[in-house]
Amino acid sequence: MKKLSALAVMTILSVALLSCGKDDPVPELDQEVITDVTLTFTEVDGNDDIIGTAMEYNASSDEGIGLGGNVIIDDIDGLEPGKRYLVEITAYNGIANEDITEEIKEEGDEHQFFFLGSAFTGESTILEYAYDDEDEDRNPIGLRGFVTVNENTGNGTSVFNLVLRHDLDKNFEGADNPSWENFVQAGGESDLDIDFDVIF
Repeated sequence: MKKLSALAVMTILSVALLSCGKDDPVPELDQEVITDVTLTFTEVDGNDDIIGTAMEYNASSDEGIGLGGNVIIDDIDGLEPGKRYLVEITAYNGIANEDITEEIKEEGDEHQFFFLGSAFTGESTILEYAYDDEDEDRNPIGLRGFVTVNENTGNGTSVFNLVLRHDLDKNFEGADNPSWENFVQAGGESDLDIDFDVIF
């Protein structure tokens, strides 16, 4: 009888330990770890030929942007009303020493940038974005595009909200609009969601 009780106790303890292990898994991060993002603006003419000098604006965090820690973000302060700019985005994971830009290109069918915030949406928008790259299915990605500055833009500050979605349905109605505020309806997760201030 005592042996049976000891065996029962051992069985209960084993089950309890196994249950704790199953109920408390190590959390996994689905999003890309991005420590550095650079937006490069270069003025273009009416034929989209480059005529200006490149201007770079950065956002960085040693722990990963959006994963906690201090994020240092440059103000975008070199744009001029009425001008058009080629915009190129690069992303990097300094923790793993990995070029995320290349990964986004290679998995273009799973990634897409959206350009939001008061700079692009609302009643007094100052910027308009147009995609200039696409994945193998001819859907936009957003690593390269053009920004046109409203010629009536006055002095002030607007928000340039940059969002990178992963695993979204690019065929969802509205998903081809770079400034689509309801992008979450297309599903997926955000790998990046960061605000730059645009100052005139």
